[in-house]
Amino acid sequence: MSAKPRGRPTPEELLSQLDLEEHLEDPRIRQRFVTTMFEVIAPRYDRFTRAFSYGMDRSWKRTLLDDLARTLSPDDRMLDIACGTGDLSFGTAERVPGVRVIGVDISRRMITRAEQSPRSLDAPGVRFAAGNMLSIPLPDSSVDAVAAGYALRNASDYRRALDELTRVLKPGGRLFALDFYRPRNPLWRSLFIGYLRIVGKLYGWLWHRQPVAYGYIASSLEHFVSWQEFAAALELRGFTVERVRRKLFGGICIHEASKGARGVVE
Repeated sequence: MSAKPRGRPTPEELLSQLDLEEHLEDPRIRQRFVTTMFEVIAPRYDRFTRAFSYGMDRSWKRTLLDDLARTLSPDDRMLDIACGTGDLSFGTAERVPGVRVIGVDISRRMITRAEQSPRSLDAPGVRFAAGNMLSIPLPDSSVDAVAAGYALRNASDYRRALDELTRVLKPGGRLFALDFYRPRNPLWRSLFIGYLRIVGKLYGWLWHRQPVAYGYIASSLEHFVSWQEFAAALELRGFTVERVRRKLFGGICIHEASKGARGVVE
């Protein structure tokens, strides 16, 4: 008798077969690794971000949400790109009643968890959709603000993703981006990325039996840019970077950008 054919591999099986560095170095296949990884970590994503940051993730997101809420009005429309389980989507709805939020993420497991969140019961203006940040399923100039939490670093081409965010954002709209960045200082860069690599692999092994699941963060940083280079990329696209909130000596930053006044660095 012939062997029974196997179905498609699970995300967990597929992740163990993919070479991280090969995928990070080639934009044509990078998204395959990133999407698979987020499918694997989706069930524990929120717990991981809290534990891995020693609770600081809550503070960073709260700062971003406070800044975002200051600029939004009821009936405004916001895009939460790479929304994950919906932290920023729901947080925005809680701070600005009446705001309309669309959360977009390429991981269907993330979208499912966002849609099934108990917070969705009190957020009728929030909806979610699967989509790639290189081809956002929204019309030109259709949103008043964009929130990007740990998003652009995970794009197969962050410049193309920025082009898409620029396309969907209305003139005068604002972009709020929270992410890890590659420190310029060589000593701090070595210590910061080295720590993320060791602890990330430990969490990956303990929680998923796959060190690469969170060891990815350090490797992705080595292929990303500094916060200064990210700000320059925004300015090339017609943004004014109004504020940069630096955390962990620039290893984490929140950029607030729009077309407007001079910015400040904190």
